[in-house]
Amino acid sequence: MSTQGKVLIIAEVGSVHDGSFGNATRLIDVAADCGADAVKFQTHISEAETLRSAPMPPYFKGEPRFEYFQRTGFTAEQWGRLKAHCGGRGIEFMSSPFSEEAVDLLEKVGVVRYKIPSGEVTNIPMLERIAATGKPVLLSSGMSDWKELDRAVAVLKGKVDLTVLQCATEYPCADKSVGLNVIGEMKARWGLKVGFSDHTTDNHAAFAAVALGAVAVEKHLTFSRRMYGSDAPHSAEPSQFADLVKGIRAISAMLASPVDKSSAEAYRAMKLIFEKSVVSTVAISAGTVITKSMVAVKKPGSGIPAARLDKVVGMRAARDIPADQLIAESDLRA
Repeated sequence: MSTQGKVLIIAEVGSVHDGSFGNATRLIDVAADCGADAVKFQTHISEAETLRSAPMPPYFKGEPRFEYFQRTGFTAEQWGRLKAHCGGRGIEFMSSPFSEEAVDLLEKVGVVRYKIPSGEVTNIPMLERIAATGKPVLLSSGMSDWKELDRAVAVLKGKVDLTVLQCATEYPCADKSVGLNVIGEMKARWGLKVGFSDHTTDNHAAFAAVALGAVAVEKHLTFSRRMYGSDAPHSAEPSQFADLVKGIRAISAMLASPVDKSSAEAYRAMKLIFEKSVVSTVAISAGTVITKSMVAVKKPGSGIPAARLDKVVGMRAARDIPADQLIAESDLRA
């Protein structure tokens, strides 16, 4: 029996709420209704993480990053209320920190695990701060090479329950950039659990990742791709996210129930119906040497198996055999 467990499905809300506490609360509801295991936000503290002059990413030019993070951030009290709302809906509250100050805030809120975003892989001071909590960690690999990831893994491995997520820091991510091959390479390199952070616009890559052994899948969730902000245009809308959950649960069930092809006993009844047996094509008199033109194979599969047709040719009829009839072992003699 497979040891494949339940895949952790994370609805990445990020900043899709656009600073609206009501939107954030409703997105928790949507994630829970879709069947996600966790809903993940992003905890930005502008003063702690970015200069005012820092450039905007190419996929979002709506407003300066400093102002955007400041405008869409929540207070510690609001984060606590969001976590409590998650508890009420039976879904785990998560949030990615982008500074050590954000880690301290999330510790006060009471997160049970951390997701380290791609841009923080080389932020060793923050990784060490997170490692000191001893809480489980999901480490996104997005924009880092093996050398950078090796260092990050070295900081965390052995101190926390670590899962590394393959992802491509590309919004939206093209199929050619998904990097499904990296899932196996990560497993072999570190002997760790591996997951997948999906930035594609459909569910195909996530399904493939689970089939390849991903134990966690993260995907952005939005009310609508037409919403304002950096994440909404490449996020899954509720119906797509619900399909993601349904598909992953089905694939997980398949992986947890391996089929034994060493025996076809389970298909015995079906084999009798669908397989073929040796039959007579003409009337064969007792004592006649059976030739190839006298026999064929037809349904059902309850007689001499079709695979033994050549063995029947050359034998003699032990009795008169009518045309178009199953030939039994007792109908034959050497």
